[in-house]
Formats: sequence, C-alpha cells, structure tokens
Amino acid sequence: MKYISINLYKKMIHHALAEGLHTDEFQSLQTPIEAIPNINAVPADHFFELHEFLDEKLGAGFSVRVGQEMKIEDYGVLGLAWRTCSWAGEIFDRSERYFKLLSDTYVFKVEKGNEISKVYLYRDAHRRGLELSNEATFSATVVVLQAMCEKAIFPVSVAFKHDPPKKLDDYHKAFRCPILFNQSHNIIAYKTEDLNLRTAKADISINKFLVERVEEETKGIEINTNKLITDIQQLIEDALPSGIPSVAQLAEILGMSARTFTRRLSEHGVTFRDLIQQKQEERAKILLKQVTVNMAQIAFETGFSEQSAFNRAFKRWTGKTPIEFRKS
Repeated sequence: MKYISINLYKKMIHHALAEGLHTDEFQSLQTPIEAIPNINAVPADHFFELHEFLDEKLGAGFSVRVGQEMKIEDYGVLGLAWRTCSWAGEIFDRSERYFKLLSDTYVFKVEKGNEISKVYLYRDAHRRGLELSNEATFSATVVVLQAMCEKAIFPVSVAFKHDPPKKLDDYHKAFRCPILFNQSHNIIAYKTEDLNLRTAKADISINKFLVERVEEETKGIEINTNKLITDIQQLIEDALPSGIPSVAQLAEILGMSARTFTRRLSEHGVTFRDLIQQKQEERAKILLKQVTVNMAQIAFETGFSEQSAFNRAFKRWTGKTPIEFRKS
C-alpha cells in the first residue's frame, strides 16, 4: 500500500486551520483529525483526498501556499539528512535515498547540465489530489533550498503535466519564473551554479576549518595530524547520509590533492577505509541505543543503501546483529 508521512498530512490541516477552516469541517475525511496522534503514516489516497478537499474549500493555490510553509524539520529523518548537505543540489541525492522513509510515492531524478539542471518528479497523477501534491512538492523545494543556502534562489522554470488552475497568483508568487502546464514531465529547473552553492551549514564548517589552517600557517605551526584526523572524521560523519564519500571529495574540501590526503592518513597509521568504518560503527551504535530510530533509518544514516547490507556489516564489525546489540 502506498503511504505518506503523517507529518505532511498534519501540516496541511494546520495550514488550512490557519486559513480559516474549522475542525468540524474535517469530519468527513477517511483519516480524521483525532486519529493523527496515534499514527505515523496515512494511506496515500487519504492524503490526496485531503488535497482535493482543501483545494475545493480554500481555492486554487492552496497546495502551493502550504508548500511555502514547509520547514526542514517537517520532513523528519529526511530533514535531518538535508541539514548536513554540503551543497544545495545534494538534497536531491539524499531525497533519492531517504524519501521512502517519508513516502513511497516520490521518485526524483536530476539531469545536470552546464548551465541548467532539471529535477524530474516521476509521479504520474491518477487523480487531482496527486497533481496538487506535485505542486506542493515543487513549492516546498523552493523554500527548502533557500533555507539551506540562506539565499533567495529561485527556479528558472517549472513544468507540470496537468492542466492549469483558474488563478495563478500564488504560483507566480512562489516560483517567480515561467510556469508551464500540460507538459510531458513534471520538472523544476534551476541554474546549475545555484544548485552548486555551498549550504550555510557547509560554509560555517569549512570556513572554521580554513581559518584554523590559516592561523596555523601564519604562526609557522605544522598542521597537527590528530586535528586533521578529527576534521576528516567530522566530514565523513556529515557525508554518510548521502552515501560513503570518496577520497577525492574530502581532499577537495580540505584543499589538498587526493595523494596528499592519503599520505597524511598513512603517516598517522590509518587508511581512509578505516576511518569510514570507524564512523559508521560509532554512529550505528549511538543510533541503536535510541529505540525510536528504526533499522532502515540507521542504515541510511550510516551510508548504506540497503538495510540488509548494514546488518551484514554490523555483524562483521561487532559479532552481533543490530537487533542483538540493541537488546543488549
């Protein structure tokens, strides 16, 4: 059965109440308001039903307006994964890995170009509510990217497969670019340079590292190898939600060649693979002690694309399965 996180369902209801609806008006829904505290997800058709209901009650553009109200924390684990992205467009890489924890109805694919990159949402609409959900998704994409970069970046075009609404005021306000309907694909396109922007979090982390390096060089102090290892470990931990990072990726961030990066690790008697495994095991053990975090979430946060692969690796590291470790 297709499902949607209760967080998204709840967000829509809260915004509808803010726009003037009364709680009594939601009683006809298949998933009523009083059921929300007791469930983690709703059937996708119930979510699409809510979109249709609110579109009828509050008029064209509600889906776009609620998308503009989304905050990173509304996305649960997916939002946590976004917070450690190093560049704006990385949220789509992480969405491919994590969206199944929020819903199994979304498929994102990014087509990168030299000047323009297109983000495809492969989610064919079999009913009006799904079309409205697609609108909300693209609207939320705009505000999430801006929040991550702390810059007012906007798409260069947005395309939807469905018919246009009667009023486009909210659409123009949200997207600030040409909006096309009755197209062959659902696409939100950005300047590639905008998707390559460093996130605010990455800027803080990298700037802190670079300032420390400059101070050490100014004072004629050789970079402390232990400090370098600590920095690399932190970068690995930040990167794991997108998958295991490469030597080249981290060497670039640290301002050195891949060869120098590897040599510096060798001087300290460790390999890059050692550090990866160490951070994976360390992070896994911390998360396993938190009983509210499920195994699929732990697998993704430690760099694995499949829970089965995580289970095998953890048993190899510790001699116990994740479940055995959690029980102990």
